[in-house]
Amino acid sequence: MIAARHCVTSALQTLLRDQPLSKGKVSLAWSASVGRTIDRVTSVSLDQDGTLTVRADDRHWAREIGRSSALITSRLNQLLGNGIVTRIEVTTYRLR
Repeated sequence: MIAARHCVTSALQTLLRDQPLSKGKVSLAWSASVGRTIDRVTSVSLDQDGTLTVRADDRHWAREIGRSSALITSRLNQLLGNGIVTRIEVTTYRLR
């Protein structure tokens, strides 16, 4: 039996593989890589140099993302392509 998570990752890889790199593609890969809760409290943008800038709602989430950055980078590169995300930079902001 294959775990559902592996099936979803494989399906997303297939769907995203031939699509051009775009904000939507990065957002979808981010959501799939970190899950619904973290996706809800963050926003992301990818620079041309491979830096993924993550804006988190507060320091707690920024710290958790920082702690998991190696795993998140690996998951993102599985979906976006090897070496697309080279590092993650986390900042915080307060929602009004």
